[in-house]
Amino acid sequence: MRLLVMGGTWFLGKCVVEGALRRGWQVTTFNRGRSGRDVPRAETVRGDRTVREDVRRLAGHGQWDAVIDTSSSELPPRDVLLTARELSGNAARWVHVSTVSVYAGWPHHALTEKSEVLECPPDADETYGYTGPDGSPTAYGFQKAGGERAVIEAFGDEAVLLRPGVIVGPGEYVGRLPWWLLRAERGGRILAPDPRGRFIQPVDVRDVAAFALDQAAAEDGGGAYNVTHPQGLAMEEFVRSCVAVAGSDGSPVWVPPELLVQHGVTQWTELPLWRTHEGVWIVDPRRAVAAGLRCRPLYETIADTWTWLQDGGRPVSHPRWAEHGISPDKEDRILASLG
Repeated sequence: MRLLVMGGTWFLGKCVVEGALRRGWQVTTFNRGRSGRDVPRAETVRGDRTVREDVRRLAGHGQWDAVIDTSSSELPPRDVLLTARELSGNAARWVHVSTVSVYAGWPHHALTEKSEVLECPPDADETYGYTGPDGSPTAYGFQKAGGERAVIEAFGDEAVLLRPGVIVGPGEYVGRLPWWLLRAERGGRILAPDPRGRFIQPVDVRDVAAFALDQAAAEDGGGAYNVTHPQGLAMEEFVRSCVAVAGSDGSPVWVPPELLVQHGVTQWTELPLWRTHEGVWIVDPRRAVAAGLRCRPLYETIADTWTWLQDGGRPVSHPRWAEHGISPDKEDRILASLG
């Protein structure tokens, strides 16, 4: 099996490359060489996928059975279209890492792969789309929907669209799970969002990588898959697991969502993974599970991420890391107001 990975040096891309090499595949990676380190034993081609000449030079490196694209999160659809078109004669299949944000109903409604997707043309530039007044839909969701259409235009039935929600695990660069772990380590009273029994569906990066590789090698047609945890974990168990693996004396203080909103706590970032919208964690992964998605228990992901942090693990520098986590002063003020 010959695989081309767009990206391939950090987090999901790195896991994909390492997993493919363990399977005995021949792997080529294409990136600018600015983030992360190349995985040993993978062929590396340097270039910018937004530059046609660079992509054409990449195409000269041969034929691939499949492409896995892990590096399009910040690209407008037109650049995804450029790459997919230029490589359509060099690869039989394209596995595209997208997002649940492409759904028009996210995060308000329960979702399946049959749910309506946002409209965005495959050749749109970075100005297309908008973010709604309540934070949905998002310009990001429109852009990713256009990227999906670009891949479908170039690869047709051999386009595979993976739609994860939140990806966590060792190497995470966004900082959601690391923030909770580091906050748990500090101990004391920990501001935590009710309802504590609400299940969340983050998925381990290693499980997403394995599913992407399975889909790259699949012989059936493509299509879309929601890549979310089929069992999930209650928010209370998530927070208490972070406290446990950090060996902390932390004590969660569960606060009603309306009170958090009243105190101006920013959803999704100041308390990572918390959002009041009804459908944020009701994303049906059964189609992916039927196709082979296997998700390890989230406690294992939490423990492995803590081990990675304790071993000196640091993600690739990324501005989103700084967005996550409530400041200690603000948290203390809210906790003090509760008595």
